[in-house]
Amino acid sequence: MNDIKAAWRALVAEALASCMNAKGLAGEPVSADAVIVEIPPKPELGDLGFPMFQYAKIFRSSPPAIAKAVAAALGGMAGAAALGRATAEGPYVNVLLDRVSVAAATLEAVQATGSAYGKTDNLAGRRIMVEFSCPNTNKPLHLGHLRNNALGESVSRILKANGAEVRKVNLINDRGVHICKSMLAYMKLGNGATPESAGMKSDHFVGHYYVRYGELADGAAGGESDAQELLRKWESGDPETLELWKRMNDWAVSGIETTYRRTGISFDDVYYESKTYQAGKDEVLAGLERGLFYRDGDGAVWVDLEDIGLDKKVLLRKDGTSIYITQDIGTAIKRHADWPFDRLVYVVASEQQYHFRVLFAVLERLGNAWAKDLHHLSYGLVNLPEGRMKTREGTVVDADALLDELIAMARDEIAAKGREDIIEDPDAVAEKVALGALHFYLLHATPAKDMLFNPKESLSFNGATGPYIQYMGARISSMIAKDASGEGKARSGAVKPGLLAADAEWVLVRRVATFPDIVAQAGAECNPAVIAGFLYDLAGEFSTYYHGNPILTAQDPDTSATRLALATAVGRILRNGCELVCIPFLEAM
Repeated sequence: MNDIKAAWRALVAEALASCMNAKGLAGEPVSADAVIVEIPPKPELGDLGFPMFQYAKIFRSSPPAIAKAVAAALGGMAGAAALGRATAEGPYVNVLLDRVSVAAATLEAVQATGSAYGKTDNLAGRRIMVEFSCPNTNKPLHLGHLRNNALGESVSRILKANGAEVRKVNLINDRGVHICKSMLAYMKLGNGATPESAGMKSDHFVGHYYVRYGELADGAAGGESDAQELLRKWESGDPETLELWKRMNDWAVSGIETTYRRTGISFDDVYYESKTYQAGKDEVLAGLERGLFYRDGDGAVWVDLEDIGLDKKVLLRKDGTSIYITQDIGTAIKRHADWPFDRLVYVVASEQQYHFRVLFAVLERLGNAWAKDLHHLSYGLVNLPEGRMKTREGTVVDADALLDELIAMARDEIAAKGREDIIEDPDAVAEKVALGALHFYLLHATPAKDMLFNPKESLSFNGATGPYIQYMGARISSMIAKDASGEGKARSGAVKPGLLAADAEWVLVRRVATFPDIVAQAGAECNPAVIAGFLYDLAGEFSTYYHGNPILTAQDPDTSATRLALATAVGRILRNGCELVCIPFLEAM
């Protein structure tokens, strides 16, 4: 569809130039790139729409009058007539495309490019770094992390599909007071236990002691002051403190990496706060010497950003220890030195909007010109039906437990539908269905929106869910397999695009043709919901078509072959789109 749009934009530009000449109007010729193209809100209005508002001053005429003149000019152009028919509708020039030529070009493009269909070069030559996940080493991943991970992984894949060179990075938050709290609880309550002796996954074992810190904070056995003292020991290099820190962090990271593998999340590089915080402290102190920051009476270092509406922000505590923004400064500078990027996208919850506004301003104030290329992809919270999750109160939805629950529910659904004997490996399929359910649910909403997670709804095989999309993909794969084995009449027929001109087929042809536009839009907006919604609409439209139009059992072999070619194209779009939103594509389910 991109090529078709480009062709019509050039034709409209030519028609506008012709109308200007006919009126004897002087001025620069209209550029095809400047011509705006839209999709009309109603199919009966056409397939493409070109608003004429922007030309009113040039023509010194009303947009409806310009639309009539341009439509008339297009009607006399042989190149336009070969691609469709233009009409004037108020201030718009609407175009009804030639369905047969579009169907032929679309099927040919999908067949020729296969797994590359939908990719664009919109971001070719751009180096984009995407930071996501960024777990703390005091607890396992929870549902909020799963949304972050899915967003980061999906956005990275979408940017790459648009031609960008993408580098996925993680930042392990492995130091700070919060880490010291789990260490403190283990020191006082652990009695030398290990994940193996406790029979627990290693990151869950560490998280158990972070929750138990509450027993110390609420009693007389030690609390916040002891945790702060432990942090000071860590930053001063106390051997005993460092040994315990390394052991507990290794436990936490090992368990978290297991969850990454389970959910298909990967990184090109991993940074550790413990290795970047000192660089951040050095940058802050250098900025203090240059007069960019100031020290208060207690000794803390601050930045004054009131001139840009961001108030004042502490950058180093009075005891010299660093905070989140300190290490973020050092990490950002190191990353740009390691891999000079054109853009860095931080995938972080909306709660941190102020933090990133300050971070970007501080980095610019320190003289880093590339700080203007930093972007915070803010996403909303994932809540439970009973309210907001809180780690210390034990109300989080644990990532591993949720995955186990979803897989068990998917396995039960497979058994209930009597599919166990048909599916080669029901357990493997159940795991993929669970991942499809989870990732679609987490990505189908625009990132900025808060969402309520309902595991049972996410696994439904009906409605806007991952399993529904997977099922349609499996249905098409089954048809293709049956045709390959000799079932039906498609193998004896010929693909004839002229048979795809009816309204029922045109809905699918146009949807398939617009997939590259959808990928481009999702890349421009860093918004996987654009693709998730598209896949659901496509699956629904194919379901409607399939139930009303026999494919393998069509009486005419040519009709069967042509409809199967269209179904195959739809299946390819579902497969390519699922890859972009981290949904496993299934051949059978």
